Amino acid sequence: MHGSRITAVGHYQPAKVLTNEDLAEMVDTSDEWIRSRVGIRTRRIAGPDEPVDELAAHAAAKALASAGLTPADIDLVLVATSTAIDRSPNMAARVAARLGIPSPAAMDVNVVCAGFTHALATADHTLRAGAASRALVIGADKMSDVADWTDRTTCVLVGDGAGAAVLETAPEPGVGPVLWGSVPEMGHAVRIEGTPPRFAQEGQSVYRWATTRLPAIARQACEKAGLAPADLAAVVLHQANLRIVEPLAEKIGAVNAVVARDVTESGNTSAASVPLAFSKLVERGDVSSGDPVLLFAFGGNLSYAGQVVRCP
Repeated sequence: MHGSRITAVGHYQPAKVLTNEDLAEMVDTSDEWIRSRVGIRTRRIAGPDEPVDELAAHAAAKALASAGLTPADIDLVLVATSTAIDRSPNMAARVAARLGIPSPAAMDVNVVCAGFTHALATADHTLRAGAASRALVIGADKMSDVADWTDRTTCVLVGDGAGAAVLETAPEPGVGPVLWGSVPEMGHAVRIEGTPPRFAQEGQSVYRWATTRLPAIARQACEKAGLAPADLAAVVLHQANLRIVEPLAEKIGAVNAVVARDVTESGNTSAASVPLAFSKLVERGDVSSGDPVLLFAFGGNLSYAGQVVRCP
């Protein structure tokens, strides 16, 4: 058995910025209403010629460059997404083709907002078992494609983007044991369904569940890594809503940690939100190499997954 560690991260967001003032011209809302309820100021929106795999490939290319690797070094590509339009080729294969990765195992992971932390655990298990040696793990979503732009309760939340991590085998594990699960009977609380598919949620149900049930689960992820929450250098939660992120971070008890609040400028980017926010913390120097960081995501299917990782 091998360990695995994150050796580099990268992120990408489209150029177009959609402000709260812009949204106020589209639906009955205001900057004050949006900020007071979800804490979001801006979000990025991809154009019609920017598919999910393009967002993912940009983030992955940055992570590869940061790791000092070439596409030929990668033998596993996992893309967490719930907004792929086509069934096949999957997003992982399309990313591999865009980057010129010659013959990787290529799989998509659809656990909606918790997709990246599920994919990271899957890659970690694969590397530990010796079935791959270097993996690209990407979270990418184009939520603007599934948004109902007439529903002010949901369209104000969403943004587009991608985040990526390079995972390599290592003698000492840098990715802690995953703690994951779901509440299948509450799958109706967050949905992307219909033809065409549209994002909808029961906001109050999600808020209550996230702020009451998840703190204890997140603390268990720290325990599995052999750390107390106070030992964490940073906490990167799914960037769903600032009014969920801040209470959840406080209840975890990570009193010395930097708390990612990327939701304020990026909105809810679903599977992209955790790697996007993590990559920004690393890029800004808010965390140092080797620091322990809790990555914890939750959302669609009321699924959750989290693990403590060491910063690249």
